Amino acid sequence: MKFRCERDMLVDAIANCGRASASRSTSAVLGGVKLTCRGNRLDLVGTDLDLTIRSAIEVIGIDDGSCVLPSRLGADVVRSLDPGAVTVESSEGQVEISASRARFVVNTFPVEDFPVMGEVVAHQVRLGHDDLLDALRQVVRAASGDDARPLLTGVLMERTESGVRLVATDSYRLALRNLPGVQALPEGIERIIVPARCLAELQRALGSGGKDAGSEVGIGVADLEVSFEVGGMHIGARLLDGKFPDYEQLIPTGYPSQLVVGRESMLEALRRVRLLVRDNTTAVRLSITTGTVELSVSSHEIGHMTEQVDADLEGDEATVSFNPAYLVDGIEAIEEDEVEIQITDTSKPSTVRAPGDSEYRYLLMPVRVS
Repeated sequence: MKFRCERDMLVDAIANCGRASASRSTSAVLGGVKLTCRGNRLDLVGTDLDLTIRSAIEVIGIDDGSCVLPSRLGADVVRSLDPGAVTVESSEGQVEISASRARFVVNTFPVEDFPVMGEVVAHQVRLGHDDLLDALRQVVRAASGDDARPLLTGVLMERTESGVRLVATDSYRLALRNLPGVQALPEGIERIIVPARCLAELQRALGSGGKDAGSEVGIGVADLEVSFEVGGMHIGARLLDGKFPDYEQLIPTGYPSQLVVGRESMLEALRRVRLLVRDNTTAVRLSITTGTVELSVSSHEIGHMTEQVDADLEGDEATVSFNPAYLVDGIEAIEEDEVEIQITDTSKPSTVRAPGDSEYRYLLMPVRVS
C-alpha cells in the first residue's frame, strides 16, 4: 500500500477512527486503525467490537493495499510532521510515514487479525444536524459510566405522538429532551437504547468545525445495531438489550417551590462553591427565600463558604442540597439567560429547566445532609 495525502486530513481521519479503538484489550490489534487504499480512496476503521467508527478520505493512491496502524502512535506521528503532503507506504509488518526530511518507520499489526467488518447499516432516516446536536448535548451527560449497570450507560430513543424523545439517567439524575416533529427512528421501531459512548462520539462529530450546521444526519437500525452517518464518517454500535427504567413515574406532578435565577450568575456562584468540594459526598446547600438563594458548602477538612444570588421565588421558601457537579451539568445544558429550579421536597427529584420550556427537563435527586 502506498498513498500521498494532506497531513491535516489524514491525522483527523486516524484520530477520529482511533477513538473507537480499544486502549486495553486482550487483542492488541483492536488498538489499531485499519487503513485500506483503493485507487484514490482511503478507508479507515477503528473498533473495539462494541463501537465502530469508519471514515473515508480522498488521497493520491499509488499502490492499493491495507495495513493496521497503532491508532494513538499513528495519529501522533502524522500530527508531528510539517504541514503539507505526507507519504504513507506499508511493507511486511511495517509502515513508513514521511514528509519533508522526516521519516518514521512504525511496526504494524497483522491485517488478518483485524476483525472482519460487515457492511454499514443502511440509513433509513435523515434528520437535521442542529436538532440532534442540541438534544445530545443536553441528554448524554446524564448517562451512567458504570458498566455494572449496562442499561444506564445508554440513552433511550423512543417514538412519541409528536416526534421522538431522548432520555438518559444514572439513577441520581435524569435528562429528558423531546424533539417534536422529528422522526429519528425507522418505521416499525418504537424505541432503542443506544450506548452513550456512541452518541458522545456523534455529538463530537456534529460539533466539530468540519461539519456544517444545517446538514443532515443519517440513522439506520438493523439486527440490534445502529449506525449514524455525518459527513464522511460512520459511527456504529451494538444496541443495548433490555428494559429501560420506567422514568415517567419519577417526574413530579407539582412543585411547591419554583425558583428563577440568572444562568450565568448561578453558574459562577456554583463554580466558586465547588472550590471547597473535594469528593462526591460534599453537597451544596440552597437556602431559598423571597428575592435570594443562598449557596453554602462546608467541609471539616477545608472550610466553608456562602454566596447569595438574586432570584425570583414563586411558592414556599425551601432548603435543599445537591451534588454540585450534577447541578452545574443541568444548568450548563440550558442555553437561555434564565434557569428555573422546581423543588418538591428533600426526598423527591427537583427539576432544572428553562422557564416555560417543556421540551427539556433535567431531574436531580436531592442529597440528604445532617
